[in-house]
Amino acid sequence: MKIIALLGNPNSGKTSIFNILTGSNQQVGNWPGVTVERKSGFYKKDKSICIQDLPGLYSLSPYSPDEQVARDFLSKTPPDVLINIVDSTNLERSLYLTLQLMEFGIPMVLALNMSDLVESLGKKIDTEKLSYSLGLPVVTTSAIKNKGLDEAVNLALKTHEIKPLDYDHRLEGALSEIAKVTGFTSRFDQIKAFEADKIALSVLTENQKSELEEIVNITEKIMADDRESIIVNERYDLIGHIVNLCVSDTSTGKANMTDKIDRIITHKWLGLPIFVFIMWLVYFLSIQTVGTAATDWVNDVFFGQLIPSWISTGMHSLAIVPWLQDLVLNGVVAGIGAILGFVPQIFVLFLLLGILEDSGYMARVAFVMDRIFRRFGLSGKSFIPMLIASGCGVPGIMATRTIEQERDRKITIMVTTFMPCSAKLPIIALVSGAFFRHASWVAPSAYFLGMGMIILSGIILKKTRMFSGDTSAFIMELPMYHLPHALTVFKYAFDRAFSFIKRAGTIIFAMNVLIWFTSNYAWDFQQVDSSHSILADFGKVVAIFFAPLGFGEWRATVATLTGLIAKETIVGTMGVLYAHNSSSTHVLWENVRQAYTPLSAYSLLVFNLLCAPCVAAISTIYKEMGELKWTIRAVGFQTLVAYSMSFIIYQLGRAISGYGIQTMTILAIIVLLIGLYFIFRKSSQPALNEL
Repeated sequence: MKIIALLGNPNSGKTSIFNILTGSNQQVGNWPGVTVERKSGFYKKDKSICIQDLPGLYSLSPYSPDEQVARDFLSKTPPDVLINIVDSTNLERSLYLTLQLMEFGIPMVLALNMSDLVESLGKKIDTEKLSYSLGLPVVTTSAIKNKGLDEAVNLALKTHEIKPLDYDHRLEGALSEIAKVTGFTSRFDQIKAFEADKIALSVLTENQKSELEEIVNITEKIMADDRESIIVNERYDLIGHIVNLCVSDTSTGKANMTDKIDRIITHKWLGLPIFVFIMWLVYFLSIQTVGTAATDWVNDVFFGQLIPSWISTGMHSLAIVPWLQDLVLNGVVAGIGAILGFVPQIFVLFLLLGILEDSGYMARVAFVMDRIFRRFGLSGKSFIPMLIASGCGVPGIMATRTIEQERDRKITIMVTTFMPCSAKLPIIALVSGAFFRHASWVAPSAYFLGMGMIILSGIILKKTRMFSGDTSAFIMELPMYHLPHALTVFKYAFDRAFSFIKRAGTIIFAMNVLIWFTSNYAWDFQQVDSSHSILADFGKVVAIFFAPLGFGEWRATVATLTGLIAKETIVGTMGVLYAHNSSSTHVLWENVRQAYTPLSAYSLLVFNLLCAPCVAAISTIYKEMGELKWTIRAVGFQTLVAYSMSFIIYQLGRAISGYGIQTMTILAIIVLLIGLYFIFRKSSQPALNEL
């Protein structure tokens, strides 16, 4: 079996090419960290060819976990051939990684992706000169138009042998240069100063290594710089010569359309208001207008009338026992129907987010948010995992691997799941529809509440001794604006919706059966009213802890606890406990409205948005943190923030609504003041053993 590895910078189109070649549906995004582990797939036209998709990276210096993944793979289990995916619109930046890959001595093909955009920028790349300069086969590709991809694979298969760099000749050239130039301003041959690189050293003999080490030490002293900086400077010097030789620029120097749009979108003062308006519009359209119409039909007609009627008629004709009919109709259909009814809203939401992402706008959001995050001790790199977490918290947590500093990475892991993921959308839609049908601010407020708590939590954590320190730098290449690819956007939305449906058919199905049984039977296994059931007895014990939050009623308590298994089960559990022999959304809404006030319902929403994530996300936190104590700290911090915010909102809301100042109101004010103290206090310096 032939193994071909795809490597390239973030936003170079690497994962898109992988999806086209293998038929896989890996997530594609305009920011680093989408691929955080190597992915495998088989070439659609030849199953004997395995294609590896490695994380997008700018260099092979293992400063972050994703760079380490790529470097370990190349050094320990090298593939047969490399295809280096290069962004043609930014050749100078992309070739730095190319030069590092060449030093491995693995046969390689250079794929100039986004070649269709180069001409629109008024540039032209001479592929023959580029191929000659690097000694590599070069092919032009376009992932959007599906051009040149099979040619790249075929060329890689034909590339059986590319000679590694001639290190002996390179050493001799460096020695002679040092000897000739008494000033020791050495110009190493081609890649230059590669001698200090561990990759290059691995292929030299011991004598060569010692001679080389002496040369580099002398060069460092004369040039008054460290060897790493020399290597970087010399590599970019070579890249500059190659680009000058191969790239011709016929542009007039006028700003292109992307530059003109960015003057507004990324403006210092306009950038954030534009982002707020766009996200308000996205949530308003998906949760409270376009998506709602489809959801109402699915809930009230499809799951409210058609499905129950068909199933009931079928079970009667088969003479199914009454208890099993009740389980299917009031346990399975009522629970899963309450969840699946929100699929249209989820599809519309991610369709709109997919358009923003594929057009290149969401990458600008990271740039805009970097200005804000940096003021509070985080960077735009922390915002990228949060954007990914809007789909699911698991890949969002894993995307923190792109953050070099361990402190910043741990902070980001602890706050990323505050973003409302797709699993939390049903509870947003339920509260919005049942209590705030005509209020356009409720659904978007869930998004901005998560964002606000991320910022405030970042401020608090960054001021503690464990997390204080300098913020990591944020450098990101902004992709050019382009019309969204319809198939890519549709697949993105479809995959999110299908993933939601799949979870409803597995873990949520099992949870609904368990909820139905425990809510209909007592401890002696006799069928009883739900208020005297096993579930009610358990819920009433725990409900006391949620009473100060406004939803200390056993059914809401149980629904909240089931959210630890999967957040989708919250609404599914409510469907079983509140729907009462109906799968209609309006019946569920009416029964929920009778149980709660709008304020207590919003408090319920706040707590479930911010509290500890599902089991899958918690296990991912443990995997990324590497320690149980850090996982407990993260989950404990999230739960504490959720409880505090819900408590403050509910108790102060009651006071404002006319209930007056009570004991709980005073406690809420104290909690608020404590929170403000941690936000505005001076930063603590880290202990020496924590550095």
